Amino acid sequence: MRQRITRGALRRVGVVIGGLTSLLVGTAVLATNANAAAGCTVTYDVPSQWSGGFQANVNITNLGDPVNGWRLAWTFAAGQSVTQVWNATTTSSGAQVTATNVSYNAAIPTNGSASFGFLGSWTGSNPKPTSFSLNGVPCTGRVATSTPPTSRPATSAPPSSAPPSTRPPSSQPPTSAPPVNAMAAVAAMQPGWNVGNTLDAIPDETSWGNPAITKEMFDAVRAQGFNSVRIPVTWSNHQGPAPSYTIDPAYLGRVRQVVDWALADGLYVLLNVHHDSWQWMSSMPTDHDNVLARFKATWAQIAAALKDEPAKLTFESVNEPQFANVTDEQAAPLLDELNKAFYTTVRTSGGNNATRLLVLPALGSSPDQARMDALTGTLSALNDRNLIATVHYYGFWPFSVNIAGKTTFDADTKNDMVVAFDRMYNTFVSKEIPVILGEYGLLSYDYTRPGVIEAGEVKKFFEELGYQARTKKVTTMLWDAGSFLHRNTLQWRDPDLLAQITSSWTTRSGTASSDLVFLPKSGPITSRTLTLNLNGTTFQGLRQGNTALTPGTDYTVSGDRLTVTASALTRLAGSRAYGVNATVQAVFSQGVPWSVHVLTYDAPVLSSASGTTSGLTIPTQFRGDLLATMEARYADGSNAGTANWTPYQEFSGAFMPDYPANTITLKSDFLNTLTDGARVTLTFHFWSGTLVTYHVTRSGSTVTGTTG
Repeated sequence: MRQRITRGALRRVGVVIGGLTSLLVGTAVLATNANAAAGCTVTYDVPSQWSGGFQANVNITNLGDPVNGWRLAWTFAAGQSVTQVWNATTTSSGAQVTATNVSYNAAIPTNGSASFGFLGSWTGSNPKPTSFSLNGVPCTGRVATSTPPTSRPATSAPPSSAPPSTRPPSSQPPTSAPPVNAMAAVAAMQPGWNVGNTLDAIPDETSWGNPAITKEMFDAVRAQGFNSVRIPVTWSNHQGPAPSYTIDPAYLGRVRQVVDWALADGLYVLLNVHHDSWQWMSSMPTDHDNVLARFKATWAQIAAALKDEPAKLTFESVNEPQFANVTDEQAAPLLDELNKAFYTTVRTSGGNNATRLLVLPALGSSPDQARMDALTGTLSALNDRNLIATVHYYGFWPFSVNIAGKTTFDADTKNDMVVAFDRMYNTFVSKEIPVILGEYGLLSYDYTRPGVIEAGEVKKFFEELGYQARTKKVTTMLWDAGSFLHRNTLQWRDPDLLAQITSSWTTRSGTASSDLVFLPKSGPITSRTLTLNLNGTTFQGLRQGNTALTPGTDYTVSGDRLTVTASALTRLAGSRAYGVNATVQAVFSQGVPWSVHVLTYDAPVLSSASGTTSGLTIPTQFRGDLLATMEARYADGSNAGTANWTPYQEFSGAFMPDYPANTITLKSDFLNTLTDGARVTLTFHFWSGTLVTYHVTRSGSTVTGTTG
């Protein structure tokens, strides 16, 4: 992803939440022949825990020969029990639990993974299992060729309670070779993660607020079940002048160190040329020879330095290639020339580069059909089975930035996604050309700006994207510039969202029309109805914490309509304090539960304010409500503001709430577009359905806001 100089806010890392516990355990895999190569890793994570209950995610990565049918066994040390499971079946005998595959995840190829999750109960304490056995073979932490035992030895791995940032890896790096063809290799890379805005930061690794990359970061990512990492690198600020364009040896050494850390964790690695795309490559239409020479020199040095790295290292030509002041038709041959120069430079550099997997982008890394067709022409001309296509996907743009009233994951937003993945499949995958979705996410999803896209709508987006990618056989790499993994604590900022994402790699989850139920501060409480999006699951019930709600009394279900009764909501609301009073979870036959927050609110109250065109801060009593969007219109009904093609302005770009400070700020970009002297009516839409009207008038550089 390019730095949001032209497309929005800079992606950067910041501070804190925690709560994810991880355990990485090496295990041996019972193979089907007497002298099989066997080995695997098991990741056991607890993304959420509450009084008496918890959620666990388990990921098995097979490092040895292919496995067809699996049983994973472990022992709970403190009397915990499994209460509900998805993507597996479980049986228990005392403290021992055995999880068995279901039909669609029975086969685990070499370097492939199978995942399942469960809800559990506990009393007193909830320690993590200290050992696992797969198909009866105990944990060894190594890939070995041996005759498998006929019984279950009781060997245990040493306890590992330290966080990923402090404990050493629990197994040796896998030594088995990756799959021998590009389609299989790309499938084994699923899922992937970007260490964004770090080595690609300008001018240096920590310039955009992220800490320097550490081996422990990759340990944490691997422990969560990711099988590959994309390492974006910007080279321009570490290169000398023409004609050699020498890369600083220390910087090249640093990049190699980071690559080797990731490879040591058994991760596939995708290394690229990143923000160079707009720093100097974009001038190719007017500076063709110099750009081409620098591009070749850059890749010649990278390829030479890393030519002996193992096959799990892949190279990507360039991130989001773009060219200044030309049409797509004029840009296409320029990108074709760069991609072919990259290919020739790497292939002729010796070592493993002769057969290394190489990744070529479409123009702008866009899944637009014409741009993918142009890339298809390049791939066909090169006629090399070890080539991979890459595009990016950040969703339907109005929803991805919350503009034009697109506040929900509606039919238009879903259709945009479905069509994009259909294009990827039909253009590439159906023709045995593997596809890596090198970046995906939502443009305005940022932990520093919570609420720009409502949390439940974010989960629906990622749930559907995981399904589309899985069914269209596209490997995904989550763009993370610090909004998902806290780089300092190595804890995941939103465990519930992470659970939704990781579950989507293997199964579907049910959702609902909303995750918010608003109740008035005073007056009678009535029942509320939500529409269930079953996504192929069946509804199992509602629970609060570890307590099941009573069907018929607390809720009813009719088709896809879930109604929570007035009596249940009255109990859940308690004293009816503003904000979230309680959270219940809708449980489905598979996937992760859907959280529904019960809130108490009154209509928000805004106050008069004065400021300048650099910003107007409006005192706001939110009173338990949450802001969804804002309309802006002149007296004649025409649209006002930056986005004058719609009355609904961009959340965060034009306005931004600050709930702790009790304010809404109108941004300078919005205010400076207002007609001098004209009265503008703002309509603030809140998630409760409440509409609040406010008026602003600009007079030169002065702005006043009134409620009347």
